[in-house]
Amino acid sequence: MNVINESGSLALSTRLQRLSEQLRKDGALVYKEFGIDFEPKWFPVIFTLHHKNILSVVEIANEIGYTHPSTISLLKELERQQMIISKKDKTDERKRLIELAPKGIELIEKMKPVWKIISRVLEEIAHNENHLLKAINEAEEKIAEQSFLQRVLQLKNQQ
Repeated sequence: MNVINESGSLALSTRLQRLSEQLRKDGALVYKEFGIDFEPKWFPVIFTLHHKNILSVVEIANEIGYTHPSTISLLKELERQQMIISKKDKTDERKRLIELAPKGIELIEKMKPVWKIISRVLEEIAHNENHLLKAINEAEEKIAEQSFLQRVLQLKNQQ
């Protein structure tokens, strides 16, 4: 066992990042195996627009849980790839509305059967003694109630 694994909860972020990077790396290889030109980092936006059709930039950021600047960066990349279309809201000129472009819609149709396979495999991985998805949900709920920083500051002030 390595030092990071032995450090327990202190290295939680590092271990989650490591797991995430492995899944992203393998995810990219899965899409490549099926002949699909797709970056896993695009998934949250593409999947959200597949289900919600048209959203503002702020709505997408809220849906995927990314910061506004990170969302903008991702949207610019997807627009360059011609996966999404951006247009101004008719009622509010400052607001941009985003929807899937024909190329994005076509991509989703290719990906649907792959998503079924990926879902089965990830369920198998996540469904373990402590059920990973349930644990993630619980951790996210706790952080929503009181952030990591708030908890640290509270403990600091108690000492």
